[in-house]
Amino acid sequence: MYDHPMPAVHKLTVNELWTLFPEETHVRHELIDGVHFVTAHPITRHQVLVSRLWYELESYLRANPTVGQVFGVPLDVVLSDHDVVAPDLILIADDQTEILTDQNVQGAPALVVEVLSPSTRRQDTGIKRQLFDRAGVREYWIVDGTLDRIEIHRRNAAGILAQAGELQAEAGDVLTSPILPGLEVSLLQLFR
Repeated sequence: MYDHPMPAVHKLTVNELWTLFPEETHVRHELIDGVHFVTAHPITRHQVLVSRLWYELESYLRANPTVGQVFGVPLDVVLSDHDVVAPDLILIADDQTEILTDQNVQGAPALVVEVLSPSTRRQDTGIKRQLFDRAGVREYWIVDGTLDRIEIHRRNAAGILAQAGELQAEAGDVLTSPILPGLEVSLLQLFR
């Protein structure tokens, strides 16, 4: 038995933690056309939307297990020697399981989903959309939590990943996809 109190243990603050572990532990690294992009981890609204979409896709895939598998970050998608990205959500279709490895994805997923953040808006709507077109992604959803809308890009008859529509929560739109037959996601519920 001790006659004196135990020495006080210093409790770390968040600021001290971030000082001990530099910002690079709180970032995502991507390579697009050989250019290194570093982005901070997303904000709360972004994470809420990613979680809700993941839940909708996972629920759909549990009922339709032969369609594919959904994955969220952190999972690298290697599209070439000079292109590796970590999209918010990806769907690997059942006909492309050979691109899924233990460490990462080696090729273009059937579906890529990016939820816009202030720091990634230009990349997601510009250079990444172009990359996904070149790489052969079948469908790309750009989710805008500020405007409560989803921009849908799909491969057209010419083989180009082109804008196929823009869905709005305020219009009561429902998200569907030909690569996910029967999927219906209410934008009113998603962006609530």
